[in-house]
Amino acid sequence: MKSAHVFPRSTRADLPVAASGDGVEIIDTDGNRYLDACGGAAVSCLGHSNRAVIAAIKDQLDRIPFAHTGFFTSEPAEALADALVAKAPEGIERVYFVSGGSEATEAAMKLARQVHLERGEPERRHVIARWQSYHGNTLGALSAGGNRLRRAQFEPMLVGAMHHIAPCHAWRWKDAGETDEAYGIRVADELETKIQELGPETVAAFIAEPVVGATMGAVPPVAGYFQRIREICDRYGVLLILDEVMCGMGRTGTLFACEQDGVRPDMIAVAKGLGAGYQPIGALLVSAEIYAAIEEGSGLFQHGHTYIGHPAACAAGVAVLQEIENRNLLDNVREKGSRLMEALAARCGNHPHVGNVRGRGLFIGLELVADRGTKAAFDPGLKLHARIKSAAMKKGLMCYPMGGTIDGHTGDHVLIAPPFIIDDGHIGRIVDSLGEAVDEAVSQSRAA
Repeated sequence: MKSAHVFPRSTRADLPVAASGDGVEIIDTDGNRYLDACGGAAVSCLGHSNRAVIAAIKDQLDRIPFAHTGFFTSEPAEALADALVAKAPEGIERVYFVSGGSEATEAAMKLARQVHLERGEPERRHVIARWQSYHGNTLGALSAGGNRLRRAQFEPMLVGAMHHIAPCHAWRWKDAGETDEAYGIRVADELETKIQELGPETVAAFIAEPVVGATMGAVPPVAGYFQRIREICDRYGVLLILDEVMCGMGRTGTLFACEQDGVRPDMIAVAKGLGAGYQPIGALLVSAEIYAAIEEGSGLFQHGHTYIGHPAACAAGVAVLQEIENRNLLDNVREKGSRLMEALAARCGNHPHVGNVRGRGLFIGLELVADRGTKAAFDPGLKLHARIKSAAMKKGLMCYPMGGTIDGHTGDHVLIAPPFIIDDGHIGRIVDSLGEAVDEAVSQSRAA
């Protein structure tokens, strides 16, 4: 359907109209069903018809839909903060609610700056991130992000206080003969080099995705990488911000992705799966020390948005966490994630144009290559990722392909992030349909 007045993401797109949801499927107005194997954008972790979450939202709307946080707190906000802190990594004690991932990372960077001011270190202003990362689309978050494709046209408007080091992607960039551990230490040490280059007294924070999402396609770090990052941050008084907007809230098999890397961050940004698509919500979780710097200083975080701590959104978040816990869905994420990874590896592991299958839990990426031996990418002009998405949709499968995997210009991958409620039958459908879509798209590209 071509919109008459809606400003769509792409003015050239002719999109089906979503009419209803049924478990892991979305149904359009023509009755076509689409298995949501990407959760939209790793959002719909409970599928599209969870009655418990819907009921919690309706109940809250009957009580009070909105109360501005300049005047009130609310029972759902307090309950959700308690639930998150109870499950968060050691040291995390406070939660600042927002409406989405970009807002969460903006809040993190602004809070990092203010904390250093409160501590009497006004020169700390630089934020270091990684290339081939993504932290949101607002100008501050986009500046921190290392997605060159998204940054390009807005470069003159981006913040100069943001700096970048190499990502951690061993399959693509580890040297011949180099161990995973040695590679991880080498790329982590780029953080120390950058801090020394900028001046240790000027660096406020380092931000990274524990498992890199849409920009590289579910790339986990090698063992030891984040422990080294934590050591470097501690050595120079730099705050560690982990962006779990896409990879968190159970997506990788633990509620917080960083649990699997044994690292304690100063702040964690979450969103997407926190509301499961039923309400827009995000949150910034911070350590006791971060909160104390504000509480014992000015007492006021100079930040805020109209809809932070929205009661209906927080009620949804509480219900989502309850569903994940009461239905033991993290067990399903780990079990079905392992089976999906095995099935994808069996179907695509020896495919001449699938170079790497990787990920954690139900957060899996396939990197496409023109040549497996050299890992060379397809010509970006072929838009292989777009061809895969189109072919998959025609087969009733939603997946999340993207280009620019290697450097923001070249490379293609597919991200798979289905709801936590999938069963073995869904796994078979995902693998068969995606495999066929990849075959068709590659064939079209080679013929182009």
